[in-house]
Parts: sequence; structure tokens; C-alpha cells
Amino acid sequence: MLNLDRDVVIVGAGPSGLTAARELKKAGLTVAVLEARDRVGGRTWTDTVDGAVLEIGGQWVSPDQTALLELLDELGLKTYSRYRSGESVYIGADGGKTRYTGDSFPVSEATGEEMDKLIGILDSLAAEIGATEPWAHPKARELDTISFHHWLRKNSGDEEACNNIGLFIAGGMLTKPAHAFSALQAVLMAASAGSFSHLTDEDFILDKRVIGGMQQVSLLQAQELGADVVLNSPVRTVTWETETEADHRVTVVAERATVNARFVIMAVPPNLYSRVSFDPPLPRRQHQMHQHQSLGLVIKVHAVYSTPFWREDGLSGTGFGAGSLVQEVYDNTNHGDSRGTLVGFVSDEKADAVFELSAGDRRRVILESIAGFLGDKALEPEVYYESDWGSEEWTRGAYAASYDLGGLHRYGKDQHTPVGPIYWCSSDIAAEGYQHVDGAIRMGQRTAAAIIAAAGVSGAANRAAAAVG
Repeated sequence: MLNLDRDVVIVGAGPSGLTAARELKKAGLTVAVLEARDRVGGRTWTDTVDGAVLEIGGQWVSPDQTALLELLDELGLKTYSRYRSGESVYIGADGGKTRYTGDSFPVSEATGEEMDKLIGILDSLAAEIGATEPWAHPKARELDTISFHHWLRKNSGDEEACNNIGLFIAGGMLTKPAHAFSALQAVLMAASAGSFSHLTDEDFILDKRVIGGMQQVSLLQAQELGADVVLNSPVRTVTWETETEADHRVTVVAERATVNARFVIMAVPPNLYSRVSFDPPLPRRQHQMHQHQSLGLVIKVHAVYSTPFWREDGLSGTGFGAGSLVQEVYDNTNHGDSRGTLVGFVSDEKADAVFELSAGDRRRVILESIAGFLGDKALEPEVYYESDWGSEEWTRGAYAASYDLGGLHRYGKDQHTPVGPIYWCSSDIAAEGYQHVDGAIRMGQRTAAAIIAAAGVSGAANRAAAAVG
């Protein structure tokens, strides 16, 4: 058992926690990062499965994600563009398959007009309400007490248009059915990416990938931190007391370490806060808020083939179908790889349904759905793997937490509020970059800055000098 004395202890070695730790160390504060898993990276994980390198978790980089882009540059990591040449495939409400080019789905003129109308309304709301404090807007309660499903149908009578627009946020982002979250939550998702139009443009939101994998953002930061990162060490208790309004004593007990510190950063998703016992207990407001936040469910399907056969057929590998089992599919071939990789997504209630099948039957129906976009060659991959973050002990869902109906306007204003020396830090509570690696980095930087201000750099320097002496 390690016994450590630090200025700050960080719970969670994902991009947010490691970014916070790195920023704190730059300011002269001492840190310890406690991670329950046997690896760093949190919901980013680049792994080799049956000889194929796969992005098990988060992987995309879009032009608006400036915090991530700056950190990639600082760490010396390069990006490459997602393959997108050729035609995409759309499976309509009638099950018919259409090849198309351009940004718009090949729907009827009437459905296209309804989709454009809904996108325009959502773009206006995102610009008006913003990502920083959506709960403070005069329309917040109105939008937060109606489900996104019903809001769409209130604004359009075209079912295909409603399902297509719902796909971009429900299955595509929050990975929950559109009736399970509010229109305000949908507006936040859009505002966090700059606009709803950005979410409908796969060439924007899924623009680039990191050569070698997104997990390197965490691996390289952890390498800099060295022995300050302790793996295989789930945190059990956080005990704290206040000596003065500006000074705290905190003891964090984990599997392999006990850390005495002044501040604690909970750099894990909100659904995991309850895995830790706090003494004194968290305030009622925090208990209630955390119960109104939950992660969605998605199966990220990886299928690797000897060649990217779809390209020979003039296809980009991109496919959409709101009514399909696999609602989205993309070319996910690695940089410089001669083999071809497809990635598909099975979300929310559809994921529930296929998890009731045997592994073999689940693989069969998922590959049949992908083949519906790209042809029968998709039925026989060399490597097949399902990323199931819902079964991960230290995640329990994907991609990030969102509030249930009515929760965002009710609790959002307090989601960043520290409790004594305890600070909250993850992509789940970010504004810009919400639920993306970019948001995790922004939260890490924001939280580190708040603690640096609370600690006082001179105080940190004095303690460092005393430790050397």
C-alpha cells in the first residue's frame, strides 16, 4: 500500500483527469492520479484484437475541437482524414436503398423541406441558448419538460423527417431513445458542437482520426506524470474536513494507495460517483442531481476485411438508416493499412434487443444490417469485434451522461459546483465539446485552473520548498 502526500488527488486517468494533473504539475502543485483500470485512457482505448488495431472507444476529431487539436500538436500527434470518396448509402423508411452524394439524404422533396426546417429551428435554438448555461435561458423549462421525440413531432408532421433528425442526436450522440431526453438536452448537444448542422454533417463531426489512436492522448500525458499515476486502484472512500474556509484536509483511500491531499478531482462520469463513499456525505442536492444523470447504450461494431471492397464499388463506406438495426456505418480503415475496416453503431433500444440474442446470432444480424448498405461481402469479415461499454465495470455505458427529462434545467447550474475540496471533471459536464475528448480536455484545464486559483501558487511553491528542505 502506497502512502502519499500530495496537493491534489485525481480519481480517474482518462483524458480529463490526466489533463488536469498535467496542468496542475505545470503550476507547481503535486498530484496523484488513481485509476481503477489496468490502463489509462478512460473511454478512449486503442487495442489490438486478432491482429487488427481497433479504436474501441472515442476516436474522432472535428475542426471545432480546438482544445483537442492544440493538445495533439503539443504532444506531437498527427491526424489523418476519414475516407469519404465515393457515394454514400441511405436506407429509407420503406427499406429501399439509395446511393447518393452530397450532404442531404435522398428523400422526397417534402421530407427534405421538413428536415431543413427542423435543422433551421435547432440551429437557431443552439445559437440563442448556447452550451455554457442552457439551464439559465428563459425557454429552458419549456424545452426541458418535453421529450425530443415529441418536440420533433410538434414541429413537423413528417415521420421520416422526424426520425432522420432524431437519429443525429438520439442514436448518433446521446445513444438513448428520443423519448428519454428533453429537447433542451438536444439543443445542448447541438450547441456544444457549434450548431445542429455540424451534427448532421459527418464530414465535419467525423472529420479526422489520430494516427496511432486516440488513447495516445492519455498514454503520453501519463508517461510525463510517471509514478504519479497509480493503476489497478479503485477509490473506496474520500474523507475530508475543513480547517479554514481556504484550507482542507483530505484522505482518499484506494485499492493500492492512500493519499493525503488538499483537493480531490472526481474525473469519472457521474454514474460512478456513487461507487465512492464520501465522509461527510455529499449534500442532498448532489445526491439528487447524480440520480438524474445516466449514460446511454451503444454497440460499436468493428469489421475488418482483407481489402476495403466497398471502394471498388464506388462507395465511401458511409451509410445511414434510421430504421435499420445498424443506423450508421463508416469506413474506419487505419492510416496506411491495406486492409479495410468498417465501423457501425447499434444504439439504445436496438442494442437492448440484440443483446437478448446469442453472440452468434447477434453477429449475424448485425453483419446482415451492414450488408444492407454495402453488399454481401460485408457478411464475412476477417476480424469482428463489438465494443460494449455498458458492460465495462468502470464505465457502464456510452458515450457520456445526459440528464433525464426535466433534469438539465433543474440541476445543470450545480453540476460544476465543488463540494468543499471535491471538484467534478469529465466530458459529461462539459459545455463546448460535451461528451467528446475535446470536452474532457477542456474540463481538465478548467478544473486545474480553479484549483490553482484556490490553492494559491505561492502556497504550492512554499510546500514544495519545504519538502525539498
